[in-house]
Amino acid sequence: MQRMLTRRTLLSMTAASLAGRALGTRNLSGQVLGDSGQASSRFSVMIWTLNKLGTFDENLERVAQAGYQHVELVGEFKKWSEEDYRRILARMQALKITVDATSGVNPGFADPSGEDAFLSALKGIIPAAQRLQCQQIILLSGRRMEGAAPGIQRAAAIESLKRAADVISSAGLVAVIEPIDRLESRTIYLDGVAEAFEIARAVGSPNIRVLYDIYHEQREFGNLIEKFEGNIGQIGLIHIADVPGRHEPGTGEIDYLNIYRKLAELKYKGKIAMEFYPTGDIVGTLRHAREQAQGLLS
Repeated sequence: MQRMLTRRTLLSMTAASLAGRALGTRNLSGQVLGDSGQASSRFSVMIWTLNKLGTFDENLERVAQAGYQHVELVGEFKKWSEEDYRRILARMQALKITVDATSGVNPGFADPSGEDAFLSALKGIIPAAQRLQCQQIILLSGRRMEGAAPGIQRAAAIESLKRAADVISSAGLVAVIEPIDRLESRTIYLDGVAEAFEIARAVGSPNIRVLYDIYHEQREFGNLIEKFEGNIGQIGLIHIADVPGRHEPGTGEIDYLNIYRKLAELKYKGKIAMEFYPTGDIVGTLRHAREQAQGLLS
């Protein structure tokens, strides 16, 4: 019953704001696209979740139409030609959308023998991030080493990230380390935010922070809200999706009403990215998610 009430509350909070939609962005043909009014620069969309629903350019327009000012990438630019770069950057400028984060550093940071390869890949992605005016790079730990001595991968992670902090700081960027649940990646080393916070603290740099992906954390560990407390200053980015199915908030078991309330109480000011598969109208679902979060956090 409590979960039903929570969903009803979330939906009722967005009904009034959706009714007051204003006119905003234009599409490629010059047609005026609907917008929901005052957007917030805090919210983003991880655009890979829309890949099966349209082209990159079409999905940029959907994101703008839903009132977002940012997208996140997973290294799509690695396949872009120079003409792709020019076209996409021009379209993003017209839509007033920027890239707030990207992954794409393939070697993990927790491989004791792979530190140099990790740092080389990190340095290699920085020019593209700067060209995209992207401020955050998402880093993954890489594979868990079966039979490795206890603590060896954590020590390797801390050492690699200390060196990465110097590289990232010199470039004027921030890196966020992302745990992935082992239901999704059975071989991943870093699978929970508790250890990610410990690693970030051991690194001791404001340029190395944690990506708290609520979907991944719920699937393996749960106890979501308590881990915000005492760690909010270590969080550089939050990803949003419900469990099961990786769909929008309100479709599953996570109580986003209380999560957003806690984030407001703790005065979290960082970015929040929607990383879910919309179950209904794409623009409407993305707009719902933003307005729910925006209303509860303000």
